[in-house]
Amino acid sequence: MKASTKFAGFALGLAAVFGIAVTVGATIGPEPATSDSHAHDAAAPTRADAAGATMATEDGYTLRLDTALTAAAPNVPLRFGILNQDGTPLTRYQRNHDKDLHLIVVRRDMAAFQHVHPALAGDGTWSVPLDLTRAGDYRVFADFIPEGGQNLTLATDLRVAGDYAPRPLPAASTTSTVGDYTVTLDGTVNVGRSSKITLSVSRDGKPVTDLQPYLAAYGHLVALRAADLAYLHVHPEGEPGDGITPSGPGITFYVTAPSAGDYRLFLDFQHEGVVRTAEFTLTVGQGAATAEPVTHGAPAPEPAHGH
Repeated sequence: MKASTKFAGFALGLAAVFGIAVTVGATIGPEPATSDSHAHDAAAPTRADAAGATMATEDGYTLRLDTALTAAAPNVPLRFGILNQDGTPLTRYQRNHDKDLHLIVVRRDMAAFQHVHPALAGDGTWSVPLDLTRAGDYRVFADFIPEGGQNLTLATDLRVAGDYAPRPLPAASTTSTVGDYTVTLDGTVNVGRSSKITLSVSRDGKPVTDLQPYLAAYGHLVALRAADLAYLHVHPEGEPGDGITPSGPGITFYVTAPSAGDYRLFLDFQHEGVVRTAEFTLTVGQGAATAEPVTHGAPAPEPAHGH
């Protein structure tokens, strides 16, 4: 797996010995800079400020939505392109975890999350249906590797018209219930240094030891800082079938928190042919946040997700 170090907002300190693969983005502001994604052109600056905001344009590539405003609906077609510096669509990508591009779409209150994989047309246009039943402001992250290039994450805003009822961040918990599955988070998350966390999957109280490969791994983790949606996408070390990596119940990640605060974690895992998403809120203090197992779990607030 390829380890990327390009995460300006999250000063990542992933343990090199595990070769954690990281798809990275940096800090974004709490409010969109513009309501129109077309305002970002090929000549736009790659960084908004010294903190290194995740922008629509970086390293000569631009994420551009066909439209940055749509109506709320359960099956909304999203079309977009990744443009080269000269404004022409990028058409050649390097496959990463079985896909040419990963798209993360999250409402700004993090009450709606989707990790989907669009289809690429010959002209360089990507398209994918999204569940945008809930109105509100969304952040769209495109995670990809240009052929012969480095891993990039570009981000822009999508506004969904309708009655917007923002939700508070769910309370911190070390368990997440998804149907009859329970995922438990164990470990200590530290500010400024690498931390080991293990997410263990059980079903009806019994450990799941036959997790299935999904996108060339047993688990995919996205973490978002609540204050500004700073974005981190991490894959565990090892590959299914390598004779070393267990197929559950535990999936281990190494991650560094860049600052104290609340974080929202989304874990994708596959079992019996179905991909499920477990969600957590984790509070990191000035010292560290220790995730201890608890005997109860609160379901995530009706996440909208697709795979």
